[in-house]
Amino acid sequence: MSSVYDLGPAGGPRSQAARPTELRSWIARIESLRELQHVSGAHWDREIGAISEINYRRKPSAALLFDDIVGYPRGYRVLTGSLSNARRMAVTLGLDPGLDTIGLVQALRGKPLEWEAAAPRFEPQVLDGGQILENVVAGRDVDLSRFPAPLWHEHDGGRYIGTGVAVVTSDPDTGRINVGAYRMMIQEDGRSATINAEAGKQGRAQYDRWFAKHGKAPVLASFGHDPLLLMVAGTEVPNTISEYAYAGAMVGEKLSVVRGEVTGLPMPASAEIVVEGWIRPDRVLREGPFGEWTGYYSGSRRPVPTIDIERLYFRNDPIILGAPPGKPPNDYSYMRALLKSAMIQDELSKVGVRDVRGVWAHETGGGRLLVVVSIAQRFCGHSRQAGYIAAQCQAAAYMNRFVIVVDEDVDPMNLDEVMWAVCTRCEPAEDIDIMRKSWGSKVDPLLDNPAVPYNTRALIDACRPFEKLDTFPRVAQASPALVRETVAKWKDLFADPRFPLPESVLPSTAVSESSGGSRPAGSAPTTPVSGAEPKAPDFTDEDITGPGVSPMDRKD
Repeated sequence: MSSVYDLGPAGGPRSQAARPTELRSWIARIESLRELQHVSGAHWDREIGAISEINYRRKPSAALLFDDIVGYPRGYRVLTGSLSNARRMAVTLGLDPGLDTIGLVQALRGKPLEWEAAAPRFEPQVLDGGQILENVVAGRDVDLSRFPAPLWHEHDGGRYIGTGVAVVTSDPDTGRINVGAYRMMIQEDGRSATINAEAGKQGRAQYDRWFAKHGKAPVLASFGHDPLLLMVAGTEVPNTISEYAYAGAMVGEKLSVVRGEVTGLPMPASAEIVVEGWIRPDRVLREGPFGEWTGYYSGSRRPVPTIDIERLYFRNDPIILGAPPGKPPNDYSYMRALLKSAMIQDELSKVGVRDVRGVWAHETGGGRLLVVVSIAQRFCGHSRQAGYIAAQCQAAAYMNRFVIVVDEDVDPMNLDEVMWAVCTRCEPAEDIDIMRKSWGSKVDPLLDNPAVPYNTRALIDACRPFEKLDTFPRVAQASPALVRETVAKWKDLFADPRFPLPESVLPSTAVSESSGGSRPAGSAPTTPVSGAEPKAPDFTDEDITGPGVSPMDRKD
């Protein structure tokens, strides 16, 4: 592999092909890898949404490009499923498209801290023009209904043009640019759109400060762009860094932007559709309900800030980047699980939590509700420390509900193993703690009062008691090394398509190789010296995880 691929900016092997920097070249690259399906003749009213939802449940799923949409000209397209598998994530990051999920996890180890440090060197380059300026519409001629925005779910309150959206705002004092993913529904027959940014989100905080100082706030929204922007807009980038700069650091190259004619806010130079204008605190319209990432519709119609659109920019034959949420797996749940896991793991390392072997924010919980942390225990209270910090660190604080801490012999990515550890190592009366009044969300189906969006979260310690590590019963299971060795030796046996071997049988690298003991299959066991006690392993400084070092890279 090393003879073919160089190390990419994300840390894994870089693809020899140039990273696509705009949506159309991205689609061409994905199609060359046979990752794309074309869908012709679907209806914007529920049909595009239903086809996309069914697609997400395929393993693997495809990227879908809808054209000849009923009621719209050929060439006015919608893309879904852009980041719903490992290969398309790798292409977006400029990595080897042959990487699987485990390979991506390895490639992203320690990278969020590196991206954070490098971001100031990757502020976007401002161009005088770009493809997005092919068509410019002003004022009363603006009509968003000219684009095939789907009614994604059967009971949505309207057509959402902004799902894979990048909403651009600025800080009125520092000028720092934020790019966030806040759902946007078409309003007033296409003349405006609502922007639903929840309290606590950086974009919301910025426009609230604009309201306080100037009575209005500038805003810009892109509805089609490099999927890399969907990655950063949908995750918690540190609030001192622009998502444009962070995205540049992720791929090792500055993004190109052009400034809007009205607000001066930067838009992707190769974006497909962009709107620009102002929002005001008293300019609100009812919005929703909408099928959200929790798997439920988010409440009844309620007033939401509305953008008065002064400019509409779009390319010829524009493409909407769709990322509709819904019951997991949904369009972006895989992407969020992957990036959240890397970010949480890096935050734990940054604050000094020792020997974190792995983190996985499970797609079942939308990449937010269920976080599993694997550690090698070093002291009494270590597992609780890891759990409490993981529950409230910036990358995981929003709408987290369960944090489970497991030992290093449990694969945090394998929910069957995690729940086995909960069932056999967690004493409910002692090992489940509750945190109250944490950062919740208005999309929480359990929320009683949307005006007070608190939530509670459970910390489940599913580790063996530290004081019993030496006496706790040995696990009756082959070691990870023996499993891999056996499958490799007997590959014909396990390749029989009548009896497929689940991927979860092969432990991820988050699992300690020493769990269960290991020796070459078929060899005789080593006979201990009579009367000798088993020798505990000696740990060196190399076994302790430090910032920028993979918490899974234990040297046994």
